[in-house]
Amino acid sequence: MSGVRRLVVGISGATGIAYGVRVLELARKAGVQTHLVVTPAGQQTRAYETGLSAGDLAAMADVTYRPADIGAAIASGSFRTAGMIVAPCSIRTLSAVAYANNDNLLTRAADVTLEERRRLVLMVRETPLTLAHLRAMTAVTEMGGIVMPPVPAFYLNPESVADIVDHTAGRALEVLGVDVPELPRRGE
Repeated sequence: MSGVRRLVVGISGATGIAYGVRVLELARKAGVQTHLVVTPAGQQTRAYETGLSAGDLAAMADVTYRPADIGAAIASGSFRTAGMIVAPCSIRTLSAVAYANNDNLLTRAADVTLEERRRLVLMVRETPLTLAHLRAMTAVTEMGGIVMPPVPAFYLNPESVADIVDHTAGRALEVLGVDVPELPRRGE
């Protein structure tokens, strides 16, 4: 890979788009080039949960792609990346990844990430979980993916929802090998 470190970021339709937004912000701060794909349901969630326009969200990434563009660079294993994060990850997206139902660019890019044995982090946002959800999580894990539901770290005594989002997004990036120096840590 060239001197630029690349990360694919997917945003699907689950609640919690704040995680994806914060991942983009922290990755940019860390000097990581981001390649973003947002599903139509992710765009609906953006409209419900934020004051961001589609353009505002796209501007947070270095490169953006349409979900229907399955021939985009991020759909090829020859496009080298440090990995991919889906934040938030809906059960629909989790299931598509688990069973290689690559009907859009986000799921195709996730499949390629697994094929190439790169790190894939899915911030699955759903509760309670059914057996079908758990089986899909198991399938992704058996293929080398990392299922990382955004669970708050209350031992850090967060003072706001933003503190919780910051910590969870930072931890997800660190799982992908992106250093987040300002991340609060237990005992520090």
